[in-house]
Amino acid sequence: MSEPPHTPPAREPSRRLANPRWMGLLAALEDARSITAAARAAGLSYKGAWDAIDAMNNLAGQALVETVVGGRGGGGARLTDRGREVLAAYRRLDTASRHFAVAVAPGSGTDQGGADASDAVLLARLALRASARNQLAGQVLAIRPGAVNDEVQVRLSSGAVLVATITRESTALLGLAPDQPVVALIKSTAVLVAAGAGPFALSARNQFPGTVTRCLPGAVNTEVVIAIGAGQSLAAIITRAAADALALVPGAAACAVFDASAVILLCV
Repeated sequence: MSEPPHTPPAREPSRRLANPRWMGLLAALEDARSITAAARAAGLSYKGAWDAIDAMNNLAGQALVETVVGGRGGGGARLTDRGREVLAAYRRLDTASRHFAVAVAPGSGTDQGGADASDAVLLARLALRASARNQLAGQVLAIRPGAVNDEVQVRLSSGAVLVATITRESTALLGLAPDQPVVALIKSTAVLVAAGAGPFALSARNQFPGTVTRCLPGAVNTEVVIAIGAGQSLAAIITRAAADALALVPGAAACAVFDASAVILLCV
């Protein structure tokens, strides 16, 4: 009797089902449109809640949460239609199984307690934990091979193209190919900010024009968050003196700039 053909084990996206605190934040925002109240309910700081909202919007490739910057009383926020869909999918999958890898195994179709396959992929992304402040979801557009390093172009949901330079070994290890979903990680300290929309005559390959949504000043540094379209944003840590000199305030036009070598690619 001949042996059945060998089938390689399925790749497990993650054994975690999203980030519980992030999902708790979404759930809290269903009832209270106050960032402060929702953050408290989810066990997050006020800044941590804003960071989580930025990360979720970036990884989703569209806004799950719409925010409104407030005054002294803090900002308000509400779930978008997509945000409500993702929260509902999380609840259904969490109820159906404690083992996310089983729930989203290839070949199981879309009957995952009523959750669509795209919801499952997004929830896997939302389980990521990384020190990089910026996490942008996109798809590989093209790969330009080099002798040592490859140039990988990633199309974001806004249509903008991000460029990453990684080693040829990394390209092969990740199995990168056009149309493959990836997440680009960029540390906020690697992002420079220019006033105005650009483009600027710089050697940096990545320039993303947008609008400043938040400035969080500290004693020495200021965190600047720039909306770049399609619900995605980039955060930069620059000196407070530079932020003041560039007149970076909410609503101002600004451009986030970073080198291709500052990008780390992750397959999910």
